[in-house]
Amino acid sequence: MPNTNAYRASEMTGGFLDGSDPEAFGRWAADQIAIAIENEGADTVAAVFLEPVQNAGGCFPPPPGYFQRVREICDEYDVLLVSDEVICAFGRLGYYFGAERYGYEPDMITCAKGITSGYAPLGAMIASDRLMEPFLKGSESFAHGYTFGGHPVSTAVAMANLDIFENELVLENVRDNQDAFRATLERLHDLPIVGDVRGDGYFYGIELVKDKATKETFAGAEAEKLLRGFLSKALYDEGLYCRADDRGDPVIQLSPPLICTQEHFDEIKQILRVVLDKAYTLL
Repeated sequence: MPNTNAYRASEMTGGFLDGSDPEAFGRWAADQIAIAIENEGADTVAAVFLEPVQNAGGCFPPPPGYFQRVREICDEYDVLLVSDEVICAFGRLGYYFGAERYGYEPDMITCAKGITSGYAPLGAMIASDRLMEPFLKGSESFAHGYTFGGHPVSTAVAMANLDIFENELVLENVRDNQDAFRATLERLHDLPIVGDVRGDGYFYGIELVKDKATKETFAGAEAEKLLRGFLSKALYDEGLYCRADDRGDPVIQLSPPLICTQEHFDEIKQILRVVLDKAYTLL
């Protein structure tokens, strides 16, 4: 399925759309899901799994109306919509869940990691009333097996973590500062190696290019040299812990702590500026 990389919209749509109309691009991307369901046969498709902001490939936020159209498609074909929120839930986008941030109602939410802020391993699956209804009466059951479940220590950590979210206004901090984070990162657009800055909340990707005018990317040995031969170590040595990856086009992904404010954004930007400027001169 196509992602929602508006920066590469022209390539993805064969020149039909260039990304300048986000709603049209979002409609096109969502409609590809309907086409895939039709091609497979709706009776063979159980669910559509989507991240609120797609991680793989480099932080792709949904265009306006994208998830609303996906919800319509899933309802039309009687297919479940599953919101994969292992990364996006619990504050990363300024809300407990990304579905809340983008105003859609999934049938299921999968989540983990942030539910305990990483202090203990825990995952969870949340289901809608419609999905749960058969299991809440009579003798219906879902037969499955797992090694661990309902761990009292991990769940206690999760409850304490959620208390901190509420008492220390963690979500509010992200919402209050997310625009400043974006604006600070966008100042890197003057660097010749920075093609796109995209994301939401406290979850951003910076796509790296060889040529800003043509959007020519780094590939193969060049990408390997850039990302793992230089950037990963250089950024780490400068004190910035982030991901330099090429599951798609080369990107640097940033997921700062949810308590960060402008002083931290400025430090992140300055380290990126120094290291990316040096990276471009080395290539």
